[in-house]
Amino acid sequence: MSILETNGVSKQYQMGKVMVNALAGVDLSIEQGEFVAVMGPSGSGKSTLLHLLGGLDQPTDGAVALDGQTLSALSDKQITITRRRKIGFIFQFYNLVPTLNAEENVALPLLIDGQRPKDYGERVARLLGMVGLAERRSHKPDQMSGGEQQRVAIARALVTEPAIVLADEPTGNLDSRAGGEILNLLRQLCDDLGQTIVMVTHDPLGASCADRVVFLKDGRIIDEMRLGDGKKDAADILARLTELEL
Repeated sequence: MSILETNGVSKQYQMGKVMVNALAGVDLSIEQGEFVAVMGPSGSGKSTLLHLLGGLDQPTDGAVALDGQTLSALSDKQITITRRRKIGFIFQFYNLVPTLNAEENVALPLLIDGQRPKDYGERVARLLGMVGLAERRSHKPDQMSGGEQQRVAIARALVTEPAIVLADEPTGNLDSRAGGEILNLLRQLCDDLGQTIVMVTHDPLGASCADRVVFLKDGRIIDEMRLGDGKKDAADILARLTELEL
């Protein structure tokens, strides 16, 4: 069952006297529980697509539907609530609040949503345990490594039990060891929890953790490939990138 769909999605930006076509007629369907990687060169429209999928921006043409709701048909208040409750975001630079500890950062979306701490304390503790930070729950971001901060960000993205998690280069600011741990964690979340994930990445090895890779060029999906069981697919992805001149 599709949890997220785009239908003929285009996005144009006016830059001075020039009209830039960031996306041009993108049709994409994401199945529930699927892990999809999006790849393409700089300027191909990857981040624009992710912003539209997350309701952070509206398409110039076409529509994005999440869990049966067309995002562009929602009011500003409705789209804010939808983002808060149905979409988890993971960013390259973590975006943690520096004055809050790990536990408080994870709980922040629920606090903003008006929920009471006594109602979500167990959920926050369970998620911190799941990402391997049960013993670090009282630490603030400057007391944690980059990999640990990204684990906090992942727990925060999951705390609302979202329909989909959108990850924008989640390992781009990490060394190879920490990055590999984050990718393995995302794969585990997909396998164990059935979490739907869409991840923008430039790394073939990172993309090999996904079930499917979508290739963007000049604002269009030009190809995609289904994957098998991990690292051996990285060479196939690299070969496809070369073949597509990406």
